[in-house]
Amino acid sequence: MRLCDCHNIEDFRRLAKARLPFPVFDYIDGAADDERTRARNTESFEEVDLVPDVLAGVAEIDTSCTVLGRKSALPLMLSPTAVQRAFHWQGETAVAKAAAKFGLWFGISSLATRSIEEIAALTDGPKLFQLYVHKDTGLNDHMIERCQRAGFDALALTVDTIVSGKRERCLRSGFTTPPRFTPASLWSYATRPRWTLDYLLREKFRLPNLETHVSEGSSEAVSIADYFNTMLDTSMDWSTAAAIREQWGGTFVLKGVMSAGDARRAVEIGADAIMLSNHGGRQLDGSRAPFDQLPEIVDAVGGEIEIICDGGIRRGTHVLKALASGATAASGGRLYLYALAAAGQAGVERALAILKDEIERGMRLMGVTHVDQLTLERIRRR
Repeated sequence: MRLCDCHNIEDFRRLAKARLPFPVFDYIDGAADDERTRARNTESFEEVDLVPDVLAGVAEIDTSCTVLGRKSALPLMLSPTAVQRAFHWQGETAVAKAAAKFGLWFGISSLATRSIEEIAALTDGPKLFQLYVHKDTGLNDHMIERCQRAGFDALALTVDTIVSGKRERCLRSGFTTPPRFTPASLWSYATRPRWTLDYLLREKFRLPNLETHVSEGSSEAVSIADYFNTMLDTSMDWSTAAAIREQWGGTFVLKGVMSAGDARRAVEIGADAIMLSNHGGRQLDGSRAPFDQLPEIVDAVGGEIEIICDGGIRRGTHVLKALASGATAASGGRLYLYALAAAGQAGVERALAILKDEIERGMRLMGVTHVDQLTLERIRRR
């Protein structure tokens, strides 16, 4: 299988699985416990049908929208994800350049493998930083100040990850950051020479946004679960979120909101947006899918705050269904991570081109010339 054989996100997943050592692939692909929430995130879109209009004159369409005060060429964001150079040596550099080429928002994690300053220098496109609140308040302050100096457009506070979900695939494989070879996985690394040689011979793996304060994850191998369970602040509450919003002073997002009550509190503390997200099913298995919760959240705070439906996106029609249900935009991580792992920047660009084509084709077939026309009248729940 080659990159040219990839015609949808599932194809990129298959190619990534073929090219990655299994511990690395399972880190991307896996989720918590029985992984039912991960599956439900995508399955939930099948509960809604699109209702097309015809004879609508769709020779010219406009897929652009405004998200968090910046224009986006598509109603789609690339969610922040951690340790991207573990998946492909180009890492966040590839994603940043692809996002800039397609005119999209993208985000980097506190656990990014490129620095805040490196990413800022790559593109003047819209950029979001995902903040994990650490027990070390000096580290939190340092990351926020670096984002301010670098001109990041928004800060997303992750609120659904005060401890790690039980990711059983990682427990079985022993995946760590940086990746380390174990007897159980050695054959998989040996039979994926392209990935292994890139990892061994290219620049040293590091987490540059953390290394000023901690060694874990850069010079000291650690599992993501152990990192979260020891480093993150479990006392974080609404007063913490309000204080971070005030300290940041710019466009502020809460990532991981899932209940109507929490959505209302986000409005009350002055958040500009919420990312309706269950962390890709990697935290609380058995939780609702973001798309399932979207109508309830829209009823509670629609029109008062931007709502980004995050997770489970595999098709352009999923984006259209999210918008018709009241979301400002849709976002996802695996939708580009599989492509990054499969082929670096070229893979991400091909994946985005496919999704762009699917969104445009879907709009034409629905008789929609602008994304603002995607309203409740255009969908039916089964």
